[in-house]
Amino acid sequence: KMAADTSVEILQKVLENEILQTTKVVEEHLDAEMQKLDQMDEDELERLKQRRLEALKKAQQQKQEWLSKGHGEYREIPSERDFFQEVKESKNVVCHFYRDTTFRCQIMDKHLTVLAKKHVETKFLKLNAEKSPFLCERLRIKVIPTLALVKDGKTQDYVVGFTDLGNTDDFSTETLEWRLGCADVINYSGNLMDPPFQSQKKFGTSFTKLDKKTIRGKKYDSDSDDD
Repeated sequence: KMAADTSVEILQKVLENEILQTTKVVEEHLDAEMQKLDQMDEDELERLKQRRLEALKKAQQQKQEWLSKGHGEYREIPSERDFFQEVKESKNVVCHFYRDTTFRCQIMDKHLTVLAKKHVETKFLKLNAEKSPFLCERLRIKVIPTLALVKDGKTQDYVVGFTDLGNTDDFSTETLEWRLGCADVINYSGNLMDPPFQSQKKFGTSFTKLDKKTIRGKKYDSDSDDD
């Protein structure tokens, strides 16, 4: 028992010593950083300030450029020809193919209006599917609503109906935002591995962690048109 007590004491001492060492290293690092700041002359501080201002200015210019290209609001485009032009001039585009008679398109509109204001880095558009037969054929759009998610002029992904959004008409704007984040078509600040609808109990456990690959590789032929 004496030996056991001694070994416990030794272990305690070692642990205490390690904690002290770690604390010392952290303190020394902080001291060094403080010293560096103290020793920074006015020129260096001025340069640091300038760099920050330049970064802010650049971000502001980028935002202005986006706004001038029609970002920041959810807009309807009149024709297929406009689609190609709009897609050419913006890196990230979300285009909602809708139909007037489909109630779910109005639900999609509501969420996209909010997201267009929040994500100025992405262009949000809507196009009447009945006026764009060539595009619907080319993009194999069979279900309304469908969102075509376009990056660098190429359609990379689709949100077809509400399947990826918790299979409910009551999905939240955050859920759609997460789904667009999965496609990397917006700057998403949340955790992609934790879909917002997972915390909503009414969806049960059938929507645990969606695999991006299954979203991208979905076959749409079996889906029926959903009014």
